[in-house]
Amino acid sequence: MIDIKNLRDNIDDISAALLRRGYKLDSQKFKTLDSERKALQVNVETLQSSRKKLSEEFGKLKASGSDTVSLKEEIDGINSKLKKENELLNAILESINEYLLDIPNIPDQSTPDGSNENDNVLIRKIGDIISTNTVDHIDLTKKIDTDLASKLAGSRFAVLKGSIAKLQRALISFMLDIAHKNGYEEYYLPFMANRESLIGTGNLPKFEEDLFKTSENLYLIPTGEVPLTNIYRDILISEDQLPIKLTSHTPCFRSEAGSYGRDTKGLIRQHQFEKIELFKISNPASSMAELDGLLENAEEILQLLELPYQVVQLCAGDIGFSSCKTFDIEVWMPSQNKYREISSCSNFGDFQARRSNIKIKNNNKEKYYAHTINGSGLAVGRTLIALLENRYEGSNSITLPEVLVKYFGSNNLEL
Repeated sequence: MIDIKNLRDNIDDISAALLRRGYKLDSQKFKTLDSERKALQVNVETLQSSRKKLSEEFGKLKASGSDTVSLKEEIDGINSKLKKENELLNAILESINEYLLDIPNIPDQSTPDGSNENDNVLIRKIGDIISTNTVDHIDLTKKIDTDLASKLAGSRFAVLKGSIAKLQRALISFMLDIAHKNGYEEYYLPFMANRESLIGTGNLPKFEEDLFKTSENLYLIPTGEVPLTNIYRDILISEDQLPIKLTSHTPCFRSEAGSYGRDTKGLIRQHQFEKIELFKISNPASSMAELDGLLENAEEILQLLELPYQVVQLCAGDIGFSSCKTFDIEVWMPSQNKYREISSCSNFGDFQARRSNIKIKNNNKEKYYAHTINGSGLAVGRTLIALLENRYEGSNSITLPEVLVKYFGSNNLEL
């Protein structure tokens, strides 16, 4: 959420910054709402002051045995007006809150200009592309069964069998161990989150159609970022605790409204997929350095798996709603002859911290909002696909990278 004081003081600058990401701020609406809020607050404070004076006078008259009937009627009249003004004020405050919740984060100055993914900036390429495979992962093995999944649940699900299911489990353990090595504390989390938690991360109210709602106040989590962030909702953190580094393995559930085509037939874009989340709470002064560190932690996994990839910085028009700066890691997918996103690493600034009320207290007892950072380390299904496709050489088995042997039990995977 954007700082409302900053919005009042710098609305033109903020409007221009948000235009970089294609969001047109309705400045007049905010000015109107804020003007009404100010007038109502003045009315409420004036009525409260009058009531206080009259109540003091009422007490003195009653103590002296004097007539208080007319004064009581006047106080009752003020109470009635005050109730109506408070109701109007609360309605305006709710409207302002809804207005603020709809506004995306302000892009960081280091986020490049651009309107879509075609304007993203290539940062680096790592690893040589040596695979000549053109066979899609669905056609490589019968152990990824989308037909059976359709029978059990519907489209955009998959059943993994035998060695493929075992490989997924091996990848999860491997990724968590790398996170542990890099100082992240592991959490096992609920796979559902309440409305307050999803508002805190920016998923609600704007993106409700992307979520699976299970009850009036519960949703299946779209990512482990949601519960990890909200562990610290309404918490005051001591500055010497920073940075806080957390990780989790969770399934992720997304409706993928509007998705269609080739991606929906395999493991690329599903309603349910596995992911390792890397999450940090940082001092604002060091959050960009912490983002770089998290990006390195995610890249390390691909390097150890010997998979070719590239890192791109997203332009202002392509970053997510809550992000101010994002790097995507894209792994090479031979069957598609292109790089595909496998991790998105973002700095949210104080955007989520304001929505979730996550504050830091320094040694001088000053309080300020934290910065939150997160990324995938990695998306498990897409990593599995990349391993299969990059290591397929036309036989009924592939050789796994050495780092997976202790998790899988051998270096040979039967397709």
